[in-house]
Order: sequence, then C-alpha cells, then structure tokens
Amino acid sequence: MKTMIRVFIYGSLLPGEYNYHVVEHNVHHSHPGRVAGRLVDVGSYPALVRDASASQGAITTRGLWITVPLNALTSLDMLEDFYGWEEANDYDRIWVQDLDNHGVEGWVYVWDSDRGCPLVDASYWPDYYNSKQGRRRP
Repeated sequence: MKTMIRVFIYGSLLPGEYNYHVVEHNVHHSHPGRVAGRLVDVGSYPALVRDASASQGAITTRGLWITVPLNALTSLDMLEDFYGWEEANDYDRIWVQDLDNHGVEGWVYVWDSDRGCPLVDASYWPDYYNSKQGRRRP
C-alpha cells in the first residue's frame, strides 16, 4: 500500500495551468483550501511568501490540496528546485495547516521573502495571471 500525503498547490501546478502535467497522474484526491501567505509575481508563475505578516494569517492564498503518493514529492522537489533542508534551494518545502479546515495539513513550497518580486493583488493565482494576460477564465 502506498503512503499518501497532501501537498498544497497554488500556481502553475493547478489544473488547467502549464505544469499540471507534473502531478496530474498522481492525484488521488483534491479539494480547495486556503493557507497563510502572500503571492508574488515571478513572471509566468508565482511564489508563496511566508514572512512575518503572512504567517500571522493576515494575508492568505487560495489553492488546492492534492493527495498524492509520497514518492510524487521527488518530481515536485525537482520542479521547485528543493534539494533538502540546509541546502541552497529555490523554494523551501514546509508543513502548513489549512486556515478553514484545521484537520487538513501538508507540504507547500514557499519563499521566505519576496526577493524583489511584485505582490500579486489577488489571493488566487489563475485569476491574477489570466487578468495579467488579458484572458478571462471560463
């Protein structure tokens, strides 16, 4: 029996976004969620920033909790340039709890600062990105 884990996704890994193929075949279950943190615009994808104000729940991000086999973390770690704790990572992988359903928790990939990237003025990346591209969501 495979060990399953939850991962919170909020950007290019969401269904309909360009990196969804990385997780698509491993998702056993998914449901909406919300975590503390603010999104910054890195270009064609966001980063979730968990700094002091974000960790207090003042700013939140909507996304999707996906349940995947534990071994699916390998491909996610590669995509997010996470090499392990105490390593030079692009994103860090941390354990978080859903703000609306306290029984739901899992991994999320984050930055600890905005690295000079502009703040996203929305709590849901696809809404912001489609508006930035001049597209409307169906």
